[in-house]
Amino acid sequence: MTTLLDTAARTSLKPLPFTPEVARATKEIREKVKRLIPDVEWELHAPFIARINALKKEKNAVILAHNYQTPDIFNTVADFVGDSLQLAREAAKTDAQVIVQAGVHFMAETSKILSPEKTVLIPDLEAGCSLAASITGADVRLLRQRFPGVPIVTYVNTSADVKAESDICCTSSNAVDVVESLGAPRVIMIPDEFLAKNVARMTKVEIITWAGHCEVHERFSAEDIRAFRKSHPGVIILAHPECPPEVVAEADFAGSTSAMIGYVGDKRPKRVVMVTECSMSDNVSLAYPDVEFVRPCNLCPHMKRITLPKILRSLETMTYEVTVDPAIAARARAAVERMLAVGMPTKSHRNFA
Repeated sequence: MTTLLDTAARTSLKPLPFTPEVARATKEIREKVKRLIPDVEWELHAPFIARINALKKEKNAVILAHNYQTPDIFNTVADFVGDSLQLAREAAKTDAQVIVQAGVHFMAETSKILSPEKTVLIPDLEAGCSLAASITGADVRLLRQRFPGVPIVTYVNTSADVKAESDICCTSSNAVDVVESLGAPRVIMIPDEFLAKNVARMTKVEIITWAGHCEVHERFSAEDIRAFRKSHPGVIILAHPECPPEVVAEADFAGSTSAMIGYVGDKRPKRVVMVTECSMSDNVSLAYPDVEFVRPCNLCPHMKRITLPKILRSLETMTYEVTVDPAIAARARAAVERMLAVGMPTKSHRNFA
């Protein structure tokens, strides 16, 4: 009799058969996601889900899935879910020796920085990030020359090289706290221009910005927000602070992905729209069936490069391994640790709106 682990030895991105064995192995997961994934899709996904979950046990591996991953990954094979820093911190705590990053490349680097002794894999090397790609370590060095003595605060959505050239990192949850912790009259905040401008509205610290943008969030406009309100009366609008300031100003609440999820859990609005990557609404809706989610649909093309077949291939072949030069990793880790010393909000509900 062929077992799931026997067939896992064959590496393929082709469809796999939906067998009675697969149906039994995935029965509980199917019940969990049946509101989100129709039967015709489930029969395509389930064979990969069964094989991935079996192979994780054999290889002592965990899968980290970002909030923007599709429901078939987020809700079926992920061991940890959340934003990029949450995932890296969870990975550092686990006893697993292999970390598969169902996210984008800078997230895998951050996991490697915080877990240098572990093997970190990303299923697709082309899973990049427009924001992370907008700045390099060389750019940061030039900023230091132009603004001598001005501290540099770097968003975690950056490469290891950029983190290594920075004084301290931040997330969208704690950016204001990090900026104010430095005690400086002005700081450089890189690379997200809109996050920096939204932070600047909430502090007296002068903030020098960099013209980097997230290609998902920069596409939202204030007109979009007004259109949501017109077509869905009474809707509560939650926006990510990577959106343009005029979008944040039109929202009812603006905060990190974790803050938006927390808002829904605490407030239980009757109807809500999350102005961010659209897979997040699908994932959050599973936990809150009493909330109606109006779904904007700006997709992250990089995040969507990660698929169940690619995750399976990654585990089968142990590719693609993400490495960070130890000297760069040590300096980048110091910037992250300085941020952690400032502290992370227990409830990331600071409202940028």
